[in-house]
Amino acid sequence: MSERIEHSGFITRIEGKNVQVQIIQMSACSSCHAKGACSASDMDEKFVDVESTDDTLKIGDMVNIVGESSTGLLAVLLAFVIPFLLILTSLFVLRRFLPNEAISGTISLSLLIPYYIILSLFNKKLKKKLQFSIEKK
Repeated sequence: MSERIEHSGFITRIEGKNVQVQIIQMSACSSCHAKGACSASDMDEKFVDVESTDDTLKIGDMVNIVGESSTGLLAVLLAFVIPFLLILTSLFVLRRFLPNEAISGTISLSLLIPYYIILSLFNKKLKKKLQFSIEKK
């Protein structure tokens, strides 16, 4: 049984089946009464594009964006974990065979270029896998 991830937001644009939802992402301390005096408070606006066939949606409607937690885990794996392991592994291997650390580090970092190019080639497949849905409030 997978858990759901929900974010509240409102619709800012509708183009056919594509609906853009603005969500406000807040850190835990952004709702604190002392946030004006504290530099740790953080609030950020994000825009999420969601495909929906619901004809009753209008600009300005409050909605929930819903996704599965497995979707978030896959996104973190592809965006952060695999690139980190790729850099780390290649750095250790190259460091063993190359005497110059700068060259080893540069080659390790440059391996991210083909990795992200390969990810972009699978963009359509990933969009199907990493989808959100809209629920009206």
